[in-house]
Amino acid sequence: MMTLFDHIGELRRRIIFTLVFLVVGMIIGLFLADPVYNYMVTQDPVKGMKLNAFSLWDGIGLYMKFALVIALVFALPAAAYQLWAFVKPALGKKEQRATLMFVPFVLVMFLVGLSFSYYVVFPMAFNFTTDVAKHLNLVETYGVIQYFSFLFNILIPISLLFELPIVIMFLTKLRILNPKRLKKMRKLAYFILIIVGVVVTPPDFISDALVAAPLILLYEISVMLSSVVYKKQLQADQAWEEEYGT
Repeated sequence: MMTLFDHIGELRRRIIFTLVFLVVGMIIGLFLADPVYNYMVTQDPVKGMKLNAFSLWDGIGLYMKFALVIALVFALPAAAYQLWAFVKPALGKKEQRATLMFVPFVLVMFLVGLSFSYYVVFPMAFNFTTDVAKHLNLVETYGVIQYFSFLFNILIPISLLFELPIVIMFLTKLRILNPKRLKKMRKLAYFILIIVGVVVTPPDFISDALVAAPLILLYEISVMLSSVVYKKQLQADQAWEEEYGT
């Protein structure tokens, strides 16, 4: 039987492993930053636009921003695996196999979130802000750090929100959450997701709705998947009771 200090030591070890993957991911990200940057500056809406450096550190800062985003691609699945390994001793063999299957989908959902935020949300936000600048007859001179900070401030939160179904299914497997609790939390969840949609998009109803609607749909999909997992748990519990008694 592990003591509280043993659990704390184990958790610390898992966190260190995750940080190691993050650092290794950032090193890999530094090498991948050039091709990713070259691809992104040839795509709309920045294609043909001149980006400026306003500081001697802008180039280095840009490399680090790209390295961090690329590192998340490696670190998130690693963090999910380390979390699974931490709770593994408390799970049965079937639960261990079932929860381990969630780890690859952490990467899949993150990439789906990146694609949605880059190809759908970001162009709306960019076009709105540039239209306002043109309406005010402003000279559009963009710093490279400001542009990519604006971009990543949209990409990262939305991409992480796309992990919601995986997180909810995992917590349902651990019997921490269930569909009844999720349904009770629906109003609060909707409110938070709408706030996120408003914050990362231009202040107009159509853009807000185009972002908030998929996020709300993600929550409802999460509730549905949680119901599937919870139903199987109830069936397993019932079968156990019939075989061994209450």
